[in-house]
Amino acid sequence: MATQTQGAGQPPAAVQKLLRAIPKVDDVLLWFEGATAPAALIKAAVREVLAARREEILAGRLADAAALKREQLLPQIEERLAEKLRPKFRTVINATGVVIHTNLGRSLLPPAAMAPLLAVGTHYANLEFDLATGKRGSRYSLVEELLCELTGAEAALVVNNNAAAVLLVLETLAAGREVIVSRGQLVEIGGSFRIPEVMAKSGAKLVEVGATNRTHLRDYEGAITEATALLLKVHTSNFRMIGFTKEVALADLTALGAARGIPVMEDLGSGSLIDFSRYGLAKEPTVQETIAAGADVVTFSGDKMLGGPQAGLIVGKRAIIDRVKQNPMNRALRIDKFTLAALEAVLRLYFDEEAAVRTIPTLAMLTMPLAAIERRARRLSRRLGKSLADRGTVALVRTSSRVGGGSLPEMELSSCGLAVTPRKMSVNELERRLRAATVPVIGRIENDCLLLDLRTVADDEIAALAATLIEVFGRSGE
Repeated sequence: MATQTQGAGQPPAAVQKLLRAIPKVDDVLLWFEGATAPAALIKAAVREVLAARREEILAGRLADAAALKREQLLPQIEERLAEKLRPKFRTVINATGVVIHTNLGRSLLPPAAMAPLLAVGTHYANLEFDLATGKRGSRYSLVEELLCELTGAEAALVVNNNAAAVLLVLETLAAGREVIVSRGQLVEIGGSFRIPEVMAKSGAKLVEVGATNRTHLRDYEGAITEATALLLKVHTSNFRMIGFTKEVALADLTALGAARGIPVMEDLGSGSLIDFSRYGLAKEPTVQETIAAGADVVTFSGDKMLGGPQAGLIVGKRAIIDRVKQNPMNRALRIDKFTLAALEAVLRLYFDEEAAVRTIPTLAMLTMPLAAIERRARRLSRRLGKSLADRGTVALVRTSSRVGGGSLPEMELSSCGLAVTPRKMSVNELERRLRAATVPVIGRIENDCLLLDLRTVADDEIAALAATLIEVFGRSGE
């Protein structure tokens, strides 16, 4: 069997001799006597390294028996064991400049949310227990009042994400009936989330109106039938049309819905409780404005512009929200105690907008002045000093950050960062090594250099970022 892969032309006897030189698993395990790592993981690491050496011998890539000695094998096994012991879900330094980075966990929670998470994780809590009556309570009541006070809605419900919120409302209000949507709002966002497909899963029947770029109120009026259950308005997230376009204002749509006895739903996508145009960002409708315009039900995310944990928030008229709460599907989509604890803490910060903007990381990063980002970049540059002088160049540069998460797709945020250009390795190799570092650093390649945008690097991450850069360059010997 071994002769099938002897590509290096070694005689079968030489291959068999090498195979016999591979130490036995039980013998290698003796090298780890007294080790504190779990025995099962040690054994797995040993087996994997020895199996890899066996494959190399059979493929003709290993011909020196010295590679099978303890001094060669032990570091390899220890490295493999370290990989097994290292958590798969790890923190990274986000130097991409994308604030709400979906692949990196979206919004960061404020310090005020961390103590409640620890408390409910290590103690029993009144998740579904009414402390006033001593009877079973509802987990939703723990944040419903806060959401109503902040948005002006009559009632509220929270599920595990906004896709679930949209699905649940559609299934509740329109299963087997028609939902009218502007053709220009039938978007697909990240993860292949398509409005038409979600609607199909809910059992609702899609009725498209208008043209791709222009929809008028008369288009909705002409499409209403006895089978119409809902008028739906969808935020287009990371998609925008410009030029000869028109869409129906929510106030006009809700007036039509009220006149015809048909509820109006708006999916805001990211959603926001703050008018960011006051801070120099593009104007987006807030949840409060949407409720005030007459929407019967509004859905939005908790972990995007809100800056909280992953959640789908549903607010609106009490009669509708009560129907949604009673949907059996609601149980499959409900949130856990950690989401509730974090969401409550974040929502409470919004009663003081100044405090919210200052302490909720997403809001703080989005509104951070350019001068503050530049000071952060200079701090990193000073920490690097001349450590990389003979291995690469580091330059302070102006750049543009992105909001991310499908929010404000046209908005570029003026930012500052460091452009790192290695001398003796490719920028792609530098990017790879930073990802593989003890503290992974995620940047972006731009203009043949690795750009580290400091908008999304916290002050307490500067030292670790500098140390990782120095370590990566130093370990390369370049």
